[in-house]
Amino acid sequence: MHNTSATLLIIDDDDVVRASLAAYLEDSGFQVLQASNGLQGLEVFEAQSPDLVICDLRMPQVDGLELIRRINALQVETPVIVVSGAGVMSDAVEALRLGAADYLIKPLVDLAVLEHSVRRALDRFRLRLENQRYRDELESTNRELQASLHLLQEDQNAGRQVQMNMLPVTPWQADDLHFSHKIIPSLYLSGDFVDYFRVDETRIAFYLADVSGHGASSAFITVLLKFMTTRLLYESRRLDSLPEFRPSQVLAHINRGLINCKLGKHVTMLGGVIDQANNRLTYSVGGHLPLPILYSEGQAHYLEGRGLPVGLFVEAEYKDHQLELPSAFSLTLLSDGILDLLSGDTLKEKEAFLPQLVVEAGGTLDGLRKAFGLANLGDMPDDIALLVLSRNLA
Repeated sequence: MHNTSATLLIIDDDDVVRASLAAYLEDSGFQVLQASNGLQGLEVFEAQSPDLVICDLRMPQVDGLELIRRINALQVETPVIVVSGAGVMSDAVEALRLGAADYLIKPLVDLAVLEHSVRRALDRFRLRLENQRYRDELESTNRELQASLHLLQEDQNAGRQVQMNMLPVTPWQADDLHFSHKIIPSLYLSGDFVDYFRVDETRIAFYLADVSGHGASSAFITVLLKFMTTRLLYESRRLDSLPEFRPSQVLAHINRGLINCKLGKHVTMLGGVIDQANNRLTYSVGGHLPLPILYSEGQAHYLEGRGLPVGLFVEAEYKDHQLELPSAFSLTLLSDGILDLLSGDTLKEKEAFLPQLVVEAGGTLDGLRKAFGLANLGDMPDDIALLVLSRNLA
């Protein structure tokens, strides 16, 4: 795009040449300033800040080369076109070396050549300014991005610390029951969560949750889960309604809480309560796969159960399942991220292989770590969580 409103400064000690150049360029739509020598030209340049300078090379006091040097000293990028009758190659080379946009030789038979040179120099200058502006904007954006990344890192560190503080101690011994867990996030923060705690003197509750999505928003839901389960336990104790602390009720309570929060997140969960007095496990399933795997006497199998994900359907109902526990056993809960580590073309094939791996692992968390190669994992597409509770395993 040609800048026809640009202001040009013509510096030439030949009044006739200067006037003819000025007249032609004014007719071409430019605003033209004039100076009869180099010193006067510098004064006009500093006072008027023209968009382009056209100067003679041979002038008294300050010649064209010195004029370019002094303009450069002002740290501006105004293009300078040298028009000279000397025709000396060394002068042309020096002028271009100093940054002259062009070097034309007098007499200019066709002034259209000068106009073309002016417009080309102005276009180049405009492009340089635009490129510089883009670079400045990019540098500014990069600085803002770095600041944002630093703030995000601080937020992630704080979020990770909160998550770590919410997780239960591992391993944890509760009389003859042994609990241990492992969580491997695919990102810095995890959407998988586990917890276990005493309900009263004879009952211990536990759950594994897998929040939809990844990252900070999913990690926030794990904080909400911890709050809702802790609050429910507190209210149950305060109202002396602990006999009603059933897994199905806990899942229903969380379901209502997530829907009411309108966060657009849902959770798959496995929750259970072990009553040590009667050696009975009561558990409930909230849309979670794979199902818990019970290991005893060298064999492993899935527990039964099904249910809707938690936080999606207002009308969702959850069912309690009961199971008398063997004297020696382990119960393994896994998030579905573990399936990404297994070979097989279908989900059914992968799930069929899991009980065999639990047997090979001896029903222990350490054995599962080795069986799944958890110590050597690279980037994972999904979070991985393992929770193993056991009793009297050799």
